[in-house]
Amino acid sequence: MLDGLRQFIADIVSPDADRDRAFDDTGYLLAATALLVHVVSLDGEPTALEKRKLHSLIESRFELDPGTADRLIASATRVEGDAVDLYHFTSVIMRSVNEEGRLRIVEMMWEMVYADGDVTEFEDNVLWRAADLLGVSSRDRIDLKHRVAERQGNSEGKSQGKPLAGASKAADATT
Repeated sequence: MLDGLRQFIADIVSPDADRDRAFDDTGYLLAATALLVHVVSLDGEPTALEKRKLHSLIESRFELDPGTADRLIASATRVEGDAVDLYHFTSVIMRSVNEEGRLRIVEMMWEMVYADGDVTEFEDNVLWRAADLLGVSSRDRIDLKHRVAERQGNSEGKSQGKPLAGASKAADATT
């Protein structure tokens, strides 16, 4: 009875709130995007470069048009702000996405971490926790980190092919 009353009051106060969050048939997209929003916000307000990277990832990896991607990111930003932990998002993903898809999500998270060219201990720790909750092994998480670091190093136009900070171990480990 109280839940019905709460919902009634919530509908009166903010009738569009549920519509803004509605990605019902693709809940894992909202959950994955919320994880990306969380990661990009770890070191403060996202920069313009990080925001562009987030939009680019969402559009290309989820095959969404820019308008749908904008709505998804806005919804994810709201639900991420309300979240108290990562489990809410990772549990949705675990129920909906196979292992290959979960690896891709962790890879996308690393891409967001490396968007600013630097990985903090806090970002590394959050990725470790999220990957663990997603059932991604430590080995796969570290391999993905090194792969993204190498790619980011090459895409940043470094003619010597130097990876970003922390990625030199990836080159040593793969040779």
